[in-house]
Amino acid sequence: MADPVHQNILLVDIEGAGGGDDVVRRVRRHHMYETISYVLEAAEVGAGEHRKEDRGDGVLVLVSAAVSKVALLRAVLAEVPARLRAYNRTAADSAQVRLRVVLAAGEVALDELPGVLGGALGWDLDQAFRLLDGDPLRAELRARRGRGGAWDALVCVSDAVYRGVVRHDHRGIASADFHPVTVPGKEGPVRGWVFGEPAAGAPAPDAGAAEPPPTPGAEPAAGPAADRAAEPAAEGTPSRTTDEDRGGERGEAPAVSQSFGGARVAGDLYGVAGGQVTGDVVLGDKIVGGAPRDGDRR
Repeated sequence: MADPVHQNILLVDIEGAGGGDDVVRRVRRHHMYETISYVLEAAEVGAGEHRKEDRGDGVLVLVSAAVSKVALLRAVLAEVPARLRAYNRTAADSAQVRLRVVLAAGEVALDELPGVLGGALGWDLDQAFRLLDGDPLRAELRARRGRGGAWDALVCVSDAVYRGVVRHDHRGIASADFHPVTVPGKEGPVRGWVFGEPAAGAPAPDAGAAEPPPTPGAEPAAGPAADRAAEPAAEGTPSRTTDEDRGGERGEAPAVSQSFGGARVAGDLYGVAGGQVTGDVVLGDKIVGGAPRDGDRR
């Protein structure tokens, strides 16, 4: 088995593919592949930059990580609804095509065996299929039935694609147009983000979350207070500290020690430059105006 490599993962599934006879199923399947071809062309994906695996009523497309996720998602949002709208306007009711689409990304390995078609595998791929096949996405597409146009498609992105692409509001991609969903999975819940407002009768979107939760281990978000706390004291800015050795222990008001760069005034300070200083002025280990101490430099 080859080592896994990072790939863009595009999954497409036909709603209600079991309905109709074999002729209708073939027509739907051909239109699904035609729509995918338009998406790849719009995203400028070359013939050697993608691989398709047929899943009967759906398809897995692995797209090289060298292809921009922004361009790929922009093509999905533009081409899939438009192509379905154009086709379904003239198609018989029995041949209508409605698609669930998931765009994800992650590590995928190929384990191709002689005489066996396919062979893509990986944890990230499994999570993408959890989204595609989950009841929340199926229920939401069913709730859109009858509205036509862009509602003939349901586009969902993985949480990783939302974080890396959608929430940055690139041209043609507005984060406000996505709402979160959670799909139960064997390894735990899987978060996804669905394009478009929830249809009436669809499961309620997740509470909370126009923004994803912070990544574990990430630095806390900086704010004005945090910035001020992190700033070092400027050169020459006085700092006030209580000197309990100079009056506090004798019951007097504690003296205040004020520092200026490398100098420290142990006592009161009046005015500004040219004003009055009372108390010792400490420069390094030398006391100016007081008795010399052991170890003073001469």
